[in-house]
Amino acid sequence: MTTIHRRRRAVSRALTVCLAASLLTVTAGEPASAAEIPTGARSLQSVNLPGSYVRHSNYLGSVAAVGASSSAQAKSDATFTVTPGLAGGTGCVSFQAANGMWLRHRDYRVRLEANSGSTTFLADATFCVRDGSAAGSVRLESSNFPGRYLRHRNNELWLDPSTTNPGTFAADSSFQVTAPWVAGRRSPVIKGLYGDPNIAYLNGRYYLYPTTDGYNGWSSTRFKAFSSTDLLNWTDHGTILDLGPQISWSDSRAWAPTIAYRNGRYYFYFCADTNIGVATSTSPTGPFTDALGRPLVAAGFRSGQMIDPHVFTDDDGEAYLYWGNGYAYGVRLNADMISFDAAQVRTFSLPNFREAPFAFKRNGIYYLSYSVDDTRSENYHVEYATATSPFGPWTHRGTILSKNLGLGVKGPGHHSVVKAPNSDTWHIAYHRFAIPAGDGMNREVTVDAMRFNADGTIQPVVPTL
Repeated sequence: MTTIHRRRRAVSRALTVCLAASLLTVTAGEPASAAEIPTGARSLQSVNLPGSYVRHSNYLGSVAAVGASSSAQAKSDATFTVTPGLAGGTGCVSFQAANGMWLRHRDYRVRLEANSGSTTFLADATFCVRDGSAAGSVRLESSNFPGRYLRHRNNELWLDPSTTNPGTFAADSSFQVTAPWVAGRRSPVIKGLYGDPNIAYLNGRYYLYPTTDGYNGWSSTRFKAFSSTDLLNWTDHGTILDLGPQISWSDSRAWAPTIAYRNGRYYFYFCADTNIGVATSTSPTGPFTDALGRPLVAAGFRSGQMIDPHVFTDDDGEAYLYWGNGYAYGVRLNADMISFDAAQVRTFSLPNFREAPFAFKRNGIYYLSYSVDDTRSENYHVEYATATSPFGPWTHRGTILSKNLGLGVKGPGHHSVVKAPNSDTWHIAYHRFAIPAGDGMNREVTVDAMRFNADGTIQPVVPTL
């Protein structure tokens, strides 16, 4: 072998070694982590301050002692609902407090703020789970500032680089995931058998108006109302409308109500024996009185069943009534909220539509979501479409809520949607078969988070128990 050939081989081996080393350096990056935080209600205990937990106080993140004798407020403030990361990412999570706000960093300080829906907020509120300094512990790395971690400093929570105080940083930024100090949102959110929930935010409280279940053929005659300030603890306000003594034209099959507000009055739209009626009150908890003495939409008015009303009020104050089973209908209500021009009723073309249309608006996009299949089927689920006007034309976008047999969730549907005040935080209320032995006439109501992608499409809802 000539000298030049030997030199070429030596150079080739050197390049190969350098290339291999380079590839190892590039592919190593942040080490693969086996750590994870299960979704649901959780608390985070400091590794090097035993007995101290991540909590919020005055809208700032901190680490403070919490124990069995601590106040209910302290325990609540140290409990978070862990969700998949708002900004996405494998192994990344976000933390929502009981008041609906989220832990996020801003100016490297960890704060509790409402979800604005901005790309920056979603990234600031997303943390990727890494292995902690102690067995079974975790560290939380910023999704948009790699190399910075959630860390306690003088009992305050900051987002600090890993080069800070190398001697203690690993322990300062490590936390044990523990059972929650306060049980998280449980399903069902209201005790008993109910279906077809309509959720609304009125006068500083969330309200639920469901169908009362547990009757053969859904033959209940009464409507009830429930309210909450935090979506966790619900007050039962009792019967707000009873078909028998209060509605002269029907006394059976009280189904699927919805509520709207205008000019100091609440308008309660309801099904009664496959007609749609409307009652009014000066209070969201009634008592309500029949506004017309007859149906607003009578059985046989159009093809399909005249059931499942929903009223959407647009930004300009115009109100629209949607309804239908088998066919989806919509019409603009007159200013009195109890009449409309029958000649202006629209029929919508919606793939797979069965019933329960629900309209809302976000960032200039109109959404029309609806239930598919039969409410007695475990395959009952929710799909949706979008448009640039309240009457469409509608573009089908897919499924947002469906069964999860691993959790025992069957037949989730007939939903409604609400936005938390002064935020871009959204929730979806829906029913599912009662667990463990329910069916389409024995259902339970639950409320879960509903999140959006950057392009405005809705992420599939993750059912919780």
